[in-house]
Amino acid sequence: MTDIILSPAQEALARRIADKVKQKVQDETLLMARLMMSKGDSELLGKTEFEIRDIVHRIGASMIETALEERKKGGTKGRA
Repeated sequence: MTDIILSPAQEALARRIADKVKQKVQDETLLMARLMMSKGDSELLGKTEFEIRDIVHRIGASMIETALEERKKGGTKGRA
């Protein structure tokens, strides 16, 4: 995914969105690490795996919500 080419305005918006979700990502990453440390080796897959996936989905949802909010503010023009 490193080959994404953006206009300067799109790059600025991308960085602004990333900054806005940074704390959420840090909080959720710490939660995942705590969850992993609270489990024994035999508990890492199965239920724990789904708990980790739920956390990752929350991060993705936060990114989408933030991007939509920024676009509503007029942060980008034209093709996304």
